[in-house]
Amino acid sequence: MKRSGSADLPLHYGYVPVWLAERMAKLGLAVVENIVLDYGKDEVLSRLSDPFWFQSLGAVMGMDWHSSGITTSVMGALKRSVNPHSKELGIYICGGKGKHSLQTPDELMRISETTGLNGNHLVKCSKLSAKVDNTAIQDGFQLYTHNFILSSSGKWAVVQQGMSAESKTARRYHWHSEQLTSFVDDPHTFIYGQNTGSILNMADKQADASRKGIMQIAGENPDHMLKEIGKLTMPNHHDVRAKDVDLKRLGAVLWLAHEKQPKDFEGLLQLQGLGPRTLQSLALVSEVIHGTPSRFKDPARFSFAHGGKDGHPFPVPTKVYDETIGILQTAIHKAKLGLNEKNEAIKRLTQVAQRAEKDFIPNANFNKVIEEERNNSWKYGGRTVLGKAKPPMQQQLKLF
Repeated sequence: MKRSGSADLPLHYGYVPVWLAERMAKLGLAVVENIVLDYGKDEVLSRLSDPFWFQSLGAVMGMDWHSSGITTSVMGALKRSVNPHSKELGIYICGGKGKHSLQTPDELMRISETTGLNGNHLVKCSKLSAKVDNTAIQDGFQLYTHNFILSSSGKWAVVQQGMSAESKTARRYHWHSEQLTSFVDDPHTFIYGQNTGSILNMADKQADASRKGIMQIAGENPDHMLKEIGKLTMPNHHDVRAKDVDLKRLGAVLWLAHEKQPKDFEGLLQLQGLGPRTLQSLALVSEVIHGTPSRFKDPARFSFAHGGKDGHPFPVPTKVYDETIGILQTAIHKAKLGLNEKNEAIKRLTQVAQRAEKDFIPNANFNKVIEEERNNSWKYGGRTVLGKAKPPMQQQLKLF
């Protein structure tokens, strides 16, 4: 069993406004469709099981880049948009937050009736993955959301999240069935998260003699303690700071989109009329689709595609967001008709940006970039949960 890892996130209260939720669903579907087209349906499960990639996806969607809300919002958006196309894509998303998580077994059984998969086995996997993270691993987090993502090939992934009232943080757990051997003998290749001391691990192979009881997991208390190693721990500050971002990677994208602008860009992308601001967003979305795992160690960088609903690093540029979605949808539609030029051009975009990193030297203009994005936000239909972005005062005076 491969337990892919977890992420510690500060609790973030609030809601996702309709204008953002609708765009998240459209962009999420476009990302999934692109991955299925280029890499196959099982690659979607592999990506979702990576906590760094998942956080980057949430950031590029315009969610608060570091908060616990990414988990429920991203999975909710994907479930709404992907499931109507499940038969075509071969991807099914079950469960959700609270009472919706309890519906997972029934959803899996209905899917098994149409796909011929073993529903009873899938239900068992769903329940056991929750038992391991909620009971066998006693780290102070109680699960409140559980999503089971299934491929028509029978492979699956789990994205679930627990809450700690004591530390006021949430912890997201990721599972992947690719290397399934056992739920009770070292199912974890590692555990991500902030080290808060020793935790009780009843799923360690050294606790075999003690494991008898509920779901073949709970039993006598084992003596073995597992120290947490590795981590994706999001900071408490809401604003995006230079230390949160790989400046060389982000700078290369901004440099290409706004300054260097190679003459062959329009020919490369075959996207006539594409402006530099949309190019910036499209380059980051392209990386989420085509980037390798090592590219997602700084999820905050991807918030420079479509900002964040709380205004960090800047308001969500809805006009740019819509243009990005439209470009992706057109490329997908044409690819399904056998016309792959635009889809391949979007794939090459992330390759061009990565090559540019070799020559790019970061400077001290990070805060200026954010200031400029905020000053121009009103031009791009910028919005936050508090309302629409307005021109800076000096610009307002020019308008009158």
